[in-house]
Amino acid sequence: EQEVALGMEAAPQTVNAFALPGGQVFVTAGLADRLKTEGQLAGVLAHEIGHVVGRHGAEHVAKQQLTQGLTGAAVLATYDPQNPTSQGRAAMIMMAGQLVNMRYGREDELESDRLGVKFMSEAGYDPRSMIGVMEVLAGERGGVGAPEFFSTDPNPENRIGKLQEAIQEQFPQGVPTGLRP
Repeated sequence: EQEVALGMEAAPQTVNAFALPGGQVFVTAGLADRLKTEGQLAGVLAHEIGHVVGRHGAEHVAKQQLTQGLTGAAVLATYDPQNPTSQGRAAMIMMAGQLVNMRYGREDELESDRLGVKFMSEAGYDPRSMIGVMEVLAGERGGVGAPEFFSTDPNPENRIGKLQEAIQEQFPQGVPTGLRP
């Protein structure tokens, strides 16, 4: 069993939540203020607890160190100070390493969404409230943002479909009645 400590970060302009490798989960005041229901807050917490249970923070650090080591070795092996194209090749190798790490981040987010659906229903909350959280996040982006392949988080709009799939998998006969919204 994993212990989790919850905290609020006094950042009214920041719309975010995060989990640290040691099991601390923080929600910013900016996100909490924008949530409309207790179920949405439960969804945020369930998602972040999914990161803790999935050990995503610790895994991310290990993957990042491995990727940096491998890309660093590749840069050293291919870098030639006498060749002007060598610098561009080194930059491309480093960018490829960053893209690999971002992909792992997106996979972790989707896994935490699936775990969040499970944890919410086990705690008595309707997991469809997580869709409302994604709508809040999408509204904060205003439909603008970096392309998904440049981000560690999948776009909220894309996550809604994945959440609906996870809910359908968890409840093939439909979400039970009586869960708190």
